[in-house]
Amino acid sequence: MDRYMNAPLDREEVKTLRAGDYVYITGTIYTARDAAHLRMSQTLDRGEELPIKLEGNVIYYMGPTPARPGRTIGSAGPTTASRMDKYTPRLLDLGLTGMIGKGKRKPEVTEAIVRNGAVFFAAVGGAGALLSKCIKKAEVIAYEDLGTEAIRKLEVENLPVIVVIDSQGNNLYEQVLEK
Repeated sequence: MDRYMNAPLDREEVKTLRAGDYVYITGTIYTARDAAHLRMSQTLDRGEELPIKLEGNVIYYMGPTPARPGRTIGSAGPTTASRMDKYTPRLLDLGLTGMIGKGKRKPEVTEAIVRNGAVFFAAVGGAGALLSKCIKKAEVIAYEDLGTEAIRKLEVENLPVIVVIDSQGNNLYEQVLEK
């Protein structure tokens, strides 16, 4: 089923999504990869505030390539989500509502998704150039020294993703294997 959602996400609406749903996201999302996740974890360990509010927000596991002249951003494909798994349950418990990446997640992440009524989306790997066309604005808002791994605020329009793990713990990858 095709769904159109605005970001930040409404948690009650997220709970209606099911593994396998196609979703088109419009609104504000953030990028963060390995180095940014490590730094956010260290920030929390020191008792300091994160540079972004998590409640309702979506983190896209992506590090863009440099933008060509006249473009907002370079290629914007997803990175492997499992590299963020050790940080993800904590961020979900603090209000993170959605993640976009590719690949499998550890059971602890699925448990945290269910516990928090959140969702894990996949974006199509290898389609970064096409996905970048959905990004209307991009700005570095934290950890600029991390280069492509800095946290960016993105304004997206109809960014296509697929629900992989829904708020009930249903996992599209497992469902496909069972079939």
